[in-house]
Amino acid sequence: MSANMMDTGLAGLGVYTLPQAARLAGVPVTSIRRWLYGYQYRYRGRAVAQPAVVAAAAHLRALCVLTFRDLIEIRFVHAFREEGVTWNTIRDAAAKAAELTGGDHPFASRQFVTDGMTIFAEIAQATGNKELLDLRNNQMAFRRVLLPSLRSKLEVGDAGVERLWPLGRHRPIVIDPQRQFGQPIAYDEGVPTEVLAKAYQTMRSIDAVSRWYDVNRRAVRAALAFEKSLAAA
Repeated sequence: MSANMMDTGLAGLGVYTLPQAARLAGVPVTSIRRWLYGYQYRYRGRAVAQPAVVAAAAHLRALCVLTFRDLIEIRFVHAFREEGVTWNTIRDAAAKAAELTGGDHPFASRQFVTDGMTIFAEIAQATGNKELLDLRNNQMAFRRVLLPSLRSKLEVGDAGVERLWPLGRHRPIVIDPQRQFGQPIAYDEGVPTEVLAKAYQTMRSIDAVSRWYDVNRRAVRAALAFEKSLAAA
């Protein structure tokens, strides 16, 4: 972590470069860049601009870094896209959800995580978006894919999502913006999963890694499973 980044007030927010965010979210860097900065294309001889979908702060976009809340938003946008939700619907949903939740990271808000279906119903009614109103598959996808993920992986406080348990709460790996700048760590000991995985590549022994870093064996195994899941994504 550079002194310049510390000066931007990122302590406690989590901080990720675009490649780090891409690795943790399972989304290509090019997609994240478009979602953060927007993009332009030509249609019938004229330039068409598409605005950003994730509302990262301007001074952070200038540094090409994301916060933990940005990362959560990216995961949601990616999940929506994987289920075939169109960009227009996602933009409508994000804009209206920001109004309803009163924040610039609506998909990381407490209201959305705890009562997303009600928020989507309000969005559909307010915008008249036929995709939200009529395409039952999208609502089923929300229940089938997003709600189980929320309940098992996201820890929410009054201000919104506070921690992400990428393997579920039953596994001791956490992404917490208050610890290690939001890098994935073993929960009790705070050692980054990437460090544990690299140590295992050298030592080829879970017991040896456990002793060397004073991390219990269960956490080492979970760290290896997590890093393997990232590599396979």
